Amino acid sequence: MTDSPVLPARPPSGADGDAVPNSSAGEPTSASAPMAARSLLGTAWLRVRRSRIALAALAVVVLMVLFAVFAPLLSALEGQDPYTTRTSPDVLDDYGTPGLPLSYYRYPSADHWLGVEPGLGRDLFARMAHGAQVSLVIALLATVVSVVLGTVLGAAAGYFGGKVDMVISRVMDLFLAFPHLLLVLSLTPILQSRLGDTALGEGSLLPIASLVIILGFFGWAYLARVVRGQVLSLREQEFVEAARAYGASHRSIILKQIVPNVMGVVLVYATMMIPTNITAEAALSFLGVGVKDPTPSWGQMLNAAQAGNWYLTDPWFLAVPAGALVITVLAFNLLGDAVRDALDPRSSRG
Repeated sequence: MTDSPVLPARPPSGADGDAVPNSSAGEPTSASAPMAARSLLGTAWLRVRRSRIALAALAVVVLMVLFAVFAPLLSALEGQDPYTTRTSPDVLDDYGTPGLPLSYYRYPSADHWLGVEPGLGRDLFARMAHGAQVSLVIALLATVVSVVLGTVLGAAAGYFGGKVDMVISRVMDLFLAFPHLLLVLSLTPILQSRLGDTALGEGSLLPIASLVIILGFFGWAYLARVVRGQVLSLREQEFVEAARAYGASHRSIILKQIVPNVMGVVLVYATMMIPTNITAEAALSFLGVGVKDPTPSWGQMLNAAQAGNWYLTDPWFLAVPAGALVITVLAFNLLGDAVRDALDPRSSRG
């Protein structure tokens, strides 16, 4: 809809014929002002709000993030911690199935909100909360690394072209050609051994740091290719030519003119990459090369349920982390789909 000039309002016909002054003459109408002021994110939010599925997914994501952020407070409120073991016969079975929690401790109770885990008797709720913290931190930080690398390298390749584009594009092809899971499985132990003598090798930081580096460093190539394609068309636009004529540096043009115009694509990629990294962390921890006991994570808990075959005698121990993982990844995926649809320029304006 094209805006037409706003004409002075016709004086209303009254008994005395006096004209009523029009205070809004020459100003945009109130109906068009919100449309002009609405930003890309504002428009996307209006579209997301119209979808009940998207709002439900957003609510689940927010709850999971709050669950992770307030993990120490929640476990303190329960009166438990994720590391204390309980192996006495009044908690774990010492006869029929050694290590299996007794009926009172196997399922949710007032003392243990999700029961205790078999074998060591540690509180399941506290480990779930702290495990959510570890899993989400790894996924979010790895996504940030991938997004920064992919956006910067993709924008540089598309903007400069020539040899710069050729080198970055060949590196992208190389990263996309390797089997991702096999590469991560083989390099994670090597990186952990190299980081063992550094400050990152202290405590539980080593597996977290190694997973962030590995997942982030090998996850940027696809985003870089998408950003490069967007920048190839943006660099010929009038506003970029105007910035060049004004004397702006290449760095200023890329950061202030190019990157803001590809943030829609970057945001969609980030929302889709987070659940991918959550699943990757869980898979690596399940396979024994990620987070290791006693540091809790959802993948490590799945590994513990499988390693001792506890899923056969205590399926609740497997169902709790598996259910949380499925719900969280599904919520992030649904939210990512909603954000993608909301930022799609081919969809009708909200």
